[in-house]
Amino acid sequence: MADHRDYVLGTDTSEAERLGVQHRLWSDTAFAAWHRAGVRLGSRVLDLGSGPGWTSHDIAQLVGPSGRVVGIEGSPAYIDAFRERASALGLAHASVIEGDLHELSSLLGGDAEGAFDVVYTRWVPCFLRDPATVIEQAARALKPGGRIAVQDYWGYEIMRMVPRSQAFEQIAAAAGASINETGDTGVMGKMPGMMRAAGLEVEHFAPISKAARPGDAIWDWPAIFWPNFVPRLVESGRITQATADEFADDWRRATDNPDAVMMLPPVFEAIAVKV
Repeated sequence: MADHRDYVLGTDTSEAERLGVQHRLWSDTAFAAWHRAGVRLGSRVLDLGSGPGWTSHDIAQLVGPSGRVVGIEGSPAYIDAFRERASALGLAHASVIEGDLHELSSLLGGDAEGAFDVVYTRWVPCFLRDPATVIEQAARALKPGGRIAVQDYWGYEIMRMVPRSQAFEQIAAAAGASINETGDTGVMGKMPGMMRAAGLEVEHFAPISKAARPGDAIWDWPAIFWPNFVPRLVESGRITQATADEFADDWRRATDNPDAVMMLPPVFEAIAVKV
C-alpha cells in the first residue's frame, strides 16, 4: 500500500488470513498471469504490495533458488509475517522491503534499475493515490523485454446478487466509496494509458469474470470478506447497523439457496512489455 494505515480492510491477523484464502481461491488466475508474463526458473520478480507474502512465496517456489523475489509492503505486521513464513518454507531468495510504493525507486536503490524480469501486482493499484507514478517507477525497474502484470478492479461497485438484495447493493456502493476515498476502483480502465505513458507496450488486456454460487469454493471469498468489511462500513458511518443486519439476513438466505448467484467484482488483467 501507499501507507498501510490507508488500507480500508486493515492489517490485523484476521485480514492476513483472509488474504491467504483469497489468494488461494484466485490462484488459477494469478498463475496464468505469471505464465503470460514469463515467470520461470531463475526469474527476478518484484511483487508490489506483497502483504504477508502469499503471492511472493508462491512465485519464489516457481523461480527457485536461482531466481529472486522482492516484495514491497507498508505494514510492519505483514512484513514480519512475510519473513517468518519465508523462513519456514526455506525461501531465502524471497525478501521484503518496507515502504511506500510511491517511493519505489528510492526503496529499491539505483542498482535496481533494469534489474527485474517481471513486476506483478494484484488488488493494489486501486488503493493508491497515484498509481501512474508507481507504474512509471516499476517500468524503470524492469530490464528491456521484461513485463509488468497487473490484476485489479474496474467497476467494483457493480457486483450483484440474485435473489436481488437492496442491502447488498447499498453495501457494494458503500464499499466502493470507501476505497475511492483514497484510491480508485476503476483503476484498470486507466491502466493501459498508464502503461503506455511509462514507455511500456501493452500486450494483453482482458476481463477476469467470476460468479459464485453456494457450494462453490469461490463462495468462500465473499463469505469471509463481508464479516471483515461490513463492520468497518458501519463504524465509518457509510451504512447503518440496520442495513448491515438486513444484509446479514439476506446473505444467510442466499447461502441456503442453491439457486443464488453472486457476481464478484469485475477484475481486469493487463500485461505490458518494456521495449
